[in-house]
Amino acid sequence: MTSEFRVLSLIPPMTQLNTPYPSTAYLTGFLRSRGMDAVQEDLALALVLKLFTPAGLEAVRSRALAQPEAQRSGSVHAFLDQFDHYRGTIGPAIAYLQGRDSTLAHRIAARGLLPEGPRFSALDAYVDDGSGDPLAWAFGALGVQDKARHLCTLYLNDLADVLRDAVDERFEFVRYAESLASSQPTFDPLAAALAAPPTLVDNLLSDLTLAAIHRHNPTLVLLSVPFPGSVYAAFRIAQTIKAHNPHIRIALGGGFANTELRELSDPRIFDFVDFVTLDAGERPVLSLIEHLHGQRGRQRLQRTFVRENGEVKYINLAEPDIPFEDVGTPTWDGLPLDRYLSLLDMLNPMHRLWSDGRWNKLTVAHGCYWKKCSFCDVSLDYIGRYETATAEKLADRIQQIVEETGQTGFHFVDEAAPPKALKALAEELIRRDLHISWWGNIRFEKTFTPELAELLAQSGCIAMSGGLEVASDRLLTLMKKGVSVEQVARVTKGFSDAGILVHAYLMYGFPTQTLQDTVDALEYVRQLFEAGCIQSGFFHRFSCTVHSPVGMDPAAYGIELIPLPPVSFAKNDIGFIDPTGTDHDALGQGLRKAIYNYMHGLCVEDDVRRWFDHLPQQVPRATVKRGKIAKALATHH
Repeated sequence: MTSEFRVLSLIPPMTQLNTPYPSTAYLTGFLRSRGMDAVQEDLALALVLKLFTPAGLEAVRSRALAQPEAQRSGSVHAFLDQFDHYRGTIGPAIAYLQGRDSTLAHRIAARGLLPEGPRFSALDAYVDDGSGDPLAWAFGALGVQDKARHLCTLYLNDLADVLRDAVDERFEFVRYAESLASSQPTFDPLAAALAAPPTLVDNLLSDLTLAAIHRHNPTLVLLSVPFPGSVYAAFRIAQTIKAHNPHIRIALGGGFANTELRELSDPRIFDFVDFVTLDAGERPVLSLIEHLHGQRGRQRLQRTFVRENGEVKYINLAEPDIPFEDVGTPTWDGLPLDRYLSLLDMLNPMHRLWSDGRWNKLTVAHGCYWKKCSFCDVSLDYIGRYETATAEKLADRIQQIVEETGQTGFHFVDEAAPPKALKALAEELIRRDLHISWWGNIRFEKTFTPELAELLAQSGCIAMSGGLEVASDRLLTLMKKGVSVEQVARVTKGFSDAGILVHAYLMYGFPTQTLQDTVDALEYVRQLFEAGCIQSGFFHRFSCTVHSPVGMDPAAYGIELIPLPPVSFAKNDIGFIDPTGTDHDALGQGLRKAIYNYMHGLCVEDDVRRWFDHLPQQVPRATVKRGKIAKALATHH
């Protein structure tokens, strides 16, 4: 390969602010392992750090002042009223969240330093224990650093609300302009937004894009788009590059493309990008690079959409994927690891792992070894193609990453890490005397015995998350989850007893789920908290996707799908009619409230019906006996 050929991988806004999204680290590490000149930048972090400066806030203020006073939200009023205070504290607050000025904690925690907007009213929900500090229960006498970080996070959330209300109504830290892309059958909404005059946020992103292009002078730019909330910004980046450097080739790929763009047919996409690739990126990108070097004809690309004679064409020459053993070690070189923000928006110790701290992200195995769950996209490559690497190879990667980043925290980002691979890895870490902290996602299956939990804890495991979904044996069977509620209780208790925090992913609104099912499921969840099996959980609404078993065979689940309009852009979620007719939206509110309280140790003994007292109808009592989980745990020991 010629030395002038350079690949630049970009993370578009917004992903997460505490740690880089790992896709560019994987691709850059892979390309370098093949001797290529590959670099990466995180424009999501760069954009936030540019907005949250004195100059950035001045620009926000001038936009806010241009709004008619009657249209200003409470957040905007609070911001304008205390503007000098915001401008003076934004630098110190960001430095504190980056871990560069920890002595500031005392002043922030005393609540005299930062201006407080509407987001701080959330603190009124906590009962003062008589100390005059409503947060004393969460942070005690010594948790000053964490308390300060929580207050700084509320302060940033206030500012994000101002940006949304005064500058760009689509702005959010995670779900930026998400509705323009998520399951949008046509490109029209996105095209209209991209044709509209740029906002302050768009202009800043454009400046950052041009600076990155100037720094690296790439031949090929890879835009990694993991979520619908990073699609709009990815297209804005592409638009800027095409306007100023039309010779640069641009490829778009990542989780969003892999799930939603599989039936892409709108040629307008290719006014912005030259290629759209699907599934694991290593093989398609390698073929693209060979193609751009003239070593491979266009008809020999892999899993790649292109535009030919004004029409979208999908090219996929059958060639084996790069084995998981040979994808190389991710590298974070080029990403400013000391500038990420450790946020603390949730006071639950398990929940905070997602937003707090800089975790090296690594995959234990490609795909899922179970791949039967009926709500999951099991037909797609990222789940369907299951491959592992040896424990030695994984430990080598871990060692290399610790040497490069100087940081020993790892988040294993598997769909479901296989118990066998985790056991082998734990033994290898202990054998090498390699001290790391790690957490990941698993299936709560019986292979995870208390003995295995102890071994994992010894190797550095601090937390586990896993899907309990709907805590009902009938629905777990319908989902082909392969676990029962009692089994989940025993597995999670084993982890908790070993000192490992446990988070349960929960689901409501599954086909044929009734009000009674939901009440029973919540009673199980209450008992799991009460018995100390789980410390944290999150209820998300079931959505039917076209690539899941439910979407592919709805009749087997007792539902009928609502036909989609013709799709030329994104296709993923699909509406359905459930004959049981349960009002899941009304139930979701109660479920979220219950879990929020349980995570803070509140109301765990109460009858679960209290969370649904906003419903117009009579809520049935749970059919699950109150001591059921405790009994299951007792009989097993």
